[in-house]
Amino acid sequence: AASAATAQPATGGALVRGDDSLMAPKAHGTTSTPVQERLRWDVDRATADRICSYNRHYAEYAGYYKRTTFIAAFSAAEGETTFYDSVSGKPLFVAPRGRSHDAFLAESSAHGWPSFRDEECVWDNLRILDDGEAVSVDGTHLGHNLPDSKGNRYCINLVSVAGTPVDEAAAGVARSEL
Repeated sequence: AASAATAQPATGGALVRGDDSLMAPKAHGTTSTPVQERLRWDVDRATADRICSYNRHYAEYAGYYKRTTFIAAFSAAEGETTFYDSVSGKPLFVAPRGRSHDAFLAESSAHGWPSFRDEECVWDNLRILDDGEAVSVDGTHLGHNLPDSKGNRYCINLVSVAGTPVDEAAAGVARSEL
């Protein structure tokens, strides 16, 4: 888990649009590098790499996150969990923010993928394209914005946000938990 002294990234505010140039071809599909070697929650690295860097429209299968260690780790966590880009390690979401763990898990279960709201988005590193695709500023495919009666709902692949924080990834620290 992140230390208590670690400041959470700023979240919330209005949706930030990006243009399709974010997803232009790079050295590794739409990203400069493959996904990190060590991803959290026992997600499959090959699946993560395919979805993050070589995909614009598809997703991990509905309910995939339930077959990982994510629910147990998230439920056991006290406070908020930061979700990091599986390629760059930059923070993308902080949840639950403005709701309980149970409410986050219930909404995610109802839709089949982790579902985030505007107040949980780290807009410094996250963009929404005109077609609703959610991407990182580094070209990682994350999922889609599927607004509902409560507002924007970002339906996100767990494999895309199972990264390790940049500072720890650079130091070679392997994290299998939150």
